[in-house]
Amino acid sequence: MKKITMIIALLLVMQLAKAQDSCAAAVPITTAGLYVVGPINGAEPGVMCAPNGSGTNTGDPAAGEWYAYTPTANHTVTITTDISQNTPRVDTRFHVYTGACDVLACLAGDDDSGSNFSSVATFDVQANMTYIIAFDNKWSSDGFTFQLIENAVVVPPVTPINYTTQTISTINSTYNICSVDMNGDHLDDIVGVSGNNLRIHYQGAGGTFTVADYAIAGTSKMPGWSMAAGDYNRDGYNDLVLGSGSGLSVWSSNAGGTAYSNFSPTDYIFCQRTNFADLNKDGNLDVFSCHDIDANVYYLNDGAGNLTYYQSNTTPGAMNLSSVANKGGNYSTLFTDFDNDGDTDVFISKCSGPPCQLFRYDGGNVYTNVSATAGIDVTPVQTWSSAIADFDNDGDMDIIITASAGTHKFFRNNFDTSNTLAFTNITSGSGWDTNSSTNIDNVAYDFDNDGLVDVLGGGSKIMFNQGNNTFAPIVYSGMSIGAVADLNNDGFLDIQNNNVVRYAVPNGNHWLTVALTGIQSNSNGIGARIEIYGSWGKQIRDIRSGEGFKYMGSLNAHFGLGQATTIDEVVIKWPSGVVDTLHNVSPNQMLAVIEGSTLGTNSYNTTAFTIYPNPVKNTINLTMNSSAELLTAEIFDLNGRRVSESKIVNNTVAVDHLATGSYILVLRDASNKGYSQKFIKE
Repeated sequence: MKKITMIIALLLVMQLAKAQDSCAAAVPITTAGLYVVGPINGAEPGVMCAPNGSGTNTGDPAAGEWYAYTPTANHTVTITTDISQNTPRVDTRFHVYTGACDVLACLAGDDDSGSNFSSVATFDVQANMTYIIAFDNKWSSDGFTFQLIENAVVVPPVTPINYTTQTISTINSTYNICSVDMNGDHLDDIVGVSGNNLRIHYQGAGGTFTVADYAIAGTSKMPGWSMAAGDYNRDGYNDLVLGSGSGLSVWSSNAGGTAYSNFSPTDYIFCQRTNFADLNKDGNLDVFSCHDIDANVYYLNDGAGNLTYYQSNTTPGAMNLSSVANKGGNYSTLFTDFDNDGDTDVFISKCSGPPCQLFRYDGGNVYTNVSATAGIDVTPVQTWSSAIADFDNDGDMDIIITASAGTHKFFRNNFDTSNTLAFTNITSGSGWDTNSSTNIDNVAYDFDNDGLVDVLGGGSKIMFNQGNNTFAPIVYSGMSIGAVADLNNDGFLDIQNNNVVRYAVPNGNHWLTVALTGIQSNSNGIGARIEIYGSWGKQIRDIRSGEGFKYMGSLNAHFGLGQATTIDEVVIKWPSGVVDTLHNVSPNQMLAVIEGSTLGTNSYNTTAFTIYPNPVKNTINLTMNSSAELLTAEIFDLNGRRVSESKIVNNTVAVDHLATGSYILVLRDASNKGYSQKFIKE
């Protein structure tokens, strides 16, 4: 009988060892405790969540041991092999996933955080949700013991927004990392890039899509690292910059957005984040790229679509947009106005050790590194991107330095009270101090339309803003970060990751979308500050090309309003200095604003030319007041649509074909710079 009992016990042990040798047959865990892992000889984890570590065995993992943890309550959980049961400590590495076995998504993981290369990681879990834990043999195949600790219960808020998931099979380009308007109708489209093809899913009524392909001649650098969009050649259609590990390419629209050309300069750049931004405030969009191993680079736009290469602190006359001492490790740039002076400053997220950097724009070609005086030069911080927004709705931009490894840091901008560019670290007690989920991409948007900006990052979660500089996590199984845009025009932001779209389910909150058309400023209004006022107080947004590390999302400004039913005032502060103001705006609409459209007749930039008569029936007569040679005339309606384009003949412009109403006349010179006035057609 004793021999039979031993055989049964041996069979049970063998069955247990076999059970944990794959994800599908992972050992179930429901409680905290100690768990003995035998020799690691099961299926290899296909998705790596933990870093490589620094052990002596440099071979790839060939095997793994699997566990399926299903908590019965909400917890903050710690998994550790840094325990006395492992004496001496064993060099371990593990990965924690959400989702089904065939579509695992990283939640947490660790390699060497414990003593002597042992592993420790802490993460949040929700009741009755299954989490897959896999140990691999990257460094050792020996058995060991791990401990699962269930810490204090985490009480998340009620889920503020839900999502439905749709797979769109025609989204099948090599790179599907961009959702932005491509045909000038202000509706966000889906953009796919392959070697010699641009595929656009144009958004139509009810969130339907029409697919169009455009052949791209020549050899282009592919956007393996990032992608950005903006109308740098000012033809009304967005162009693309593709960031690769060896340089960048610019795909520019022509022929009314029905064809695209490739410009691939030979300059070597280990591109990370790429952006369109008006670096010298001349009204033209320039191209910027973070350089991973050297000083940052940019291409200045001369207004005629020609781009000239500069490298910070290297090319004669180049702008100071990279630290001299720590010129490498530049992973992500975010262009926004931190000191509320009407121009765009630059925040650079740094990886590999150096602190992040903040450069203040001081006019002309001058940027000043104010990282130390602003108090954000914390070190060491390893981050690939940062989430930047007015999280407390006090009228200035705050910074959450979101870690790709290590801990997050939340900085409040004090400009509203001190009138100086200085930040205070308010991480403690904010929810970011206990958020152990790290990610290379982190973006700030109001996902639930409650009027407070949230953050989408790692761990399949959104950190929802609670309104008092605190954030609470909600986990969405299998959610990955992607391009954020409104892909069905319902006023709620959706998330596109490759060919999967997570559509937000409207929750009853109100919203406002603001779409801009620039005249003196760049045509996207990139760099504009939009303010809205109402019962909530004040909200602000800046138009930026490129959020987070990799993806390109909508160029429209999106505001959540909660249950507010009216917007007292909308103020658009354009990069040119023009300010448009609209009063008593209704919610739940896309508000299309053309630069200068709210200004009185003849009050908009009358220095270059004057017009008569105004109002006009048939023909506008022009009197030129400057030395600029004005060659072409464009006419826009007040929704930002171009309704006419012609050459200037004998200083006249015909308008007899226009319907009765108000319009903006734009005259352009040889460098495509615009000069504008508003007129009334009788």
